[in-house]
Amino acid sequence: MRFKPTALPLLILALPLTACASASDAYPSLAIREGERVEGTMTPVIPPVIRPAAPAGVLSRVDQLEAEASSANQAFMSATPAARRVVGAARGQDIGSENWSVAQVALAGLEAERSKAMTALADLDRLYVDAGVAGTEIERIASARESVMSLVEQQDAVLEELAGSLR
Repeated sequence: MRFKPTALPLLILALPLTACASASDAYPSLAIREGERVEGTMTPVIPPVIRPAAPAGVLSRVDQLEAEASSANQAFMSATPAARRVVGAARGQDIGSENWSVAQVALAGLEAERSKAMTALADLDRLYVDAGVAGTEIERIASARESVMSLVEQQDAVLEELAGSLR
């Protein structure tokens, strides 16, 4: 019987496969061992956030902006009853009529007072962001910002109500 040369490459390829046919009990188990078991819980230690106090100049500016917004709100609230009367007189009037025009001027006056509070709010927003970026204390600024934002929201509601009654 003569050896065929084509069988030799197949034999060479099959030879490494015999190395995989060893007994499985010769190797350790891959199951979790007792020493590998984890018991208990691990809670990470979260360090407290320490923020340095905001500079005194910033806090005095916050107080000043809060006072400006409060003053603007008082002026807004003082002008609101007169604007309500004028808008009430213009209700149902044609657009462009004398009463409608007077009501628009009264609304513009209220919006001018609101813009003063909005300017204070924008400055507080800037201080809030600057303090956050610098990593300084922001609680006092955030409190003033929320207070002024509440005033502006109340003013927005009044303006929306009055402008809605002119339509």
